[in-house]
Amino acid sequence: MASSAELSQFLESVERRAFKQAAYAVRDDASALDIVQDAMIKLSESYGDKPAAEWPMLFQRILQNVIHDWFRRQKVRSTWTTLFSDLSTGKDNEEFDFLESLEAEDGSRQAESAADQVERSQVLAAIDQEIQRLPARQREAFVLRYWEEMDVAETAAAMGCSEGSVKTHCSRATHALALALKAKGIRL
Repeated sequence: MASSAELSQFLESVERRAFKQAAYAVRDDASALDIVQDAMIKLSESYGDKPAAEWPMLFQRILQNVIHDWFRRQKVRSTWTTLFSDLSTGKDNEEFDFLESLEAEDGSRQAESAADQVERSQVLAAIDQEIQRLPARQREAFVLRYWEEMDVAETAAAMGCSEGSVKTHCSRATHALALALKAKGIRL
């Protein structure tokens, strides 16, 4: 059985590597220090009487378990914090409507102003109008490639033509659309 001096020496020898391992995992130095300290305490309390040759593997397993526990706690904390913060208004005598408290995410349609929504619908209508003006084969190639997200081979098979023809039709369609939309003052 190992002595407390051997245990102290072992813990001192693994301290830096354990800290780096925990810091890389949790990306927070203060939390990494806590994790390493917890792992060292658990090793000394539960396995200090084991032979010194077993400590490296035991310590690594304990360290990994403490890191996993840290992530579990963070997940639970963030879940409960989010749930409770959404339900509080800060006003005691006022009724709370959860749906009114929801805010639209930046970049979503709900976050846009009415003017932005009107502008977007006008631009989309202009794009649609210009796509309808394209020759049939160019329009077909453009829609299949860029809206249906088919690759060149799939588009060629669907259109019954060569891959080179698909590339030509798509190129001509994008150039025609770019010119038409630029003439209308729309820049994409």
